Amino acid sequence: MNSINRRTVLAGLGAAGTGLLAACGKDAPSTPALLSPNGARVAGVEKKRSATGRVRSLNVTAAPATLDLGGGVVAKSWAFSGQVPGKEIRISAGDTLEAELSNQLPDGTATSVHWHGISLRSDMDGVPPVTQNPVRAGSNFTYRFVADKPGTYFFHPHVGVQVDRALYAPLIIEDPREPLSYDDEWVVVLDDWLDGVTGSPEDVFTELSHHMAGMDMKDMGSSRPASSAHPSLSAPASPSASAGEGATTRFRLRTSASPLLGRDAGDVKYPYHLINGRVPTDPALYNGTPGRRVRLRIINAGADTAYRVALGGHKLTITHTDGFPVEHEEVDALLVAMGERYDVLVTLGDGVFPLVALAEGKDVSGMALVRTGSGGLPDPAVRPRELDGRIVTAGQLSASDGARLEAKDPDQVIRVRLTGSMGTYDWAINGKRFDMAAPTANPLLVQEGQRVRLDFINSTGMWHPMHLHGHTYQLGATGARKDTTIVLPKSKVSVVFDADNPGQWMLHCHNAYHSEAGMMALLAYGA
Repeated sequence: MNSINRRTVLAGLGAAGTGLLAACGKDAPSTPALLSPNGARVAGVEKKRSATGRVRSLNVTAAPATLDLGGGVVAKSWAFSGQVPGKEIRISAGDTLEAELSNQLPDGTATSVHWHGISLRSDMDGVPPVTQNPVRAGSNFTYRFVADKPGTYFFHPHVGVQVDRALYAPLIIEDPREPLSYDDEWVVVLDDWLDGVTGSPEDVFTELSHHMAGMDMKDMGSSRPASSAHPSLSAPASPSASAGEGATTRFRLRTSASPLLGRDAGDVKYPYHLINGRVPTDPALYNGTPGRRVRLRIINAGADTAYRVALGGHKLTITHTDGFPVEHEEVDALLVAMGERYDVLVTLGDGVFPLVALAEGKDVSGMALVRTGSGGLPDPAVRPRELDGRIVTAGQLSASDGARLEAKDPDQVIRVRLTGSMGTYDWAINGKRFDMAAPTANPLLVQEGQRVRLDFINSTGMWHPMHLHGHTYQLGATGARKDTTIVLPKSKVSVVFDADNPGQWMLHCHNAYHSEAGMMALLAYGA
């Protein structure tokens, strides 16, 4: 997520608060008025959500923490509730969540909470400076919204590259009329980890973007300066991550080819891949009973890594993706991109089984264990044969009858061209890198009540998991309902959604480093 400073905040909130886009000069053409994130239309839609009247109040504290990742690995990082993953929030559909964020981060670092995948009111979406002021160090902010859609979600900051620390946690919204039949649940959170071990996320971004140092961004078609970081909002990079000529490559992967994602599956070399905050040599454990049916809620909270997930000796039945039900599909493994979530059902066998998350294109993995009986511990580097079996991605799934959008022609088609390259690290949308100093410049404008089609056209050599805030879209005419979807290199993916949640919303790549570099745009409702 792009870094921000005081000037950025004032400029962004000025535009967002009035709903107007400022012209860039006396002779600049007029631009359309945008709906404010906290206007009357936003409040009106919130009042129409199906609400139970119950309020779940809680505190979320962002603070430094020393984390035991298992196997003797201890990392100093920033975390929610002093643990990784952060403490799970579980509510029922229609409940009002009232979460007070307490920012105890060091060095004057500001933060926020974005409620990933939730269709909520715009001013609670947690995106400074577009929907709120950043939450300054030592201060609090209360998020309050009706969560009316059941499903598997999570929350994380939307400032800088803070998402690549331990600042994330599951958010489970239970369905009071749950149609699935199962005996137990296990929430499984995947993450790529380096913070406090080999460096910091800021070190990583400095190294990845070193080609941009000293370049004239205008010559690259960018409106974002080479650096807009500010010490009050992003932790400074360590001196060891040098920029410019002769820069080291402590973090940058040289090769990461994947048969599923293309020749460049990831940017960053991580020393560990975690499942529920544990390394594979000292894994997280689920104790179960043979024959019981378990629902796995799988969340990829990683910053740069897609995972191929399989449970050794078992088939998985996909039931949901990104919170919405799909026609059930039995698979050996599934591919989970950053920001994606999948729910699967599995009937447990008798023994000890590895749940493996293979880092796609990186030839390393995370592992957790399922124990239902006696048996030895699998090798931490085990590769179950299911990883090479039938693998399904969201593009092969169909929305269930209750989740499928009504068939109709789009009122509007928006072209979303993904641009940039690893060489210059100038990731952008439609050739324009998002500028936090002018967040309402170049918006993708929609009107309330319209059916909108987004055409993601990937002109780059890398894949991108494209995430839309505040909405779910449908893949094609009958595909899965999603908020995050994989767009492969040199390919096109069309999605449709109904513009039924007014406000200002981010559309961005959920690779944290691509987003921070500028692959982000504002999708805004006209006033």
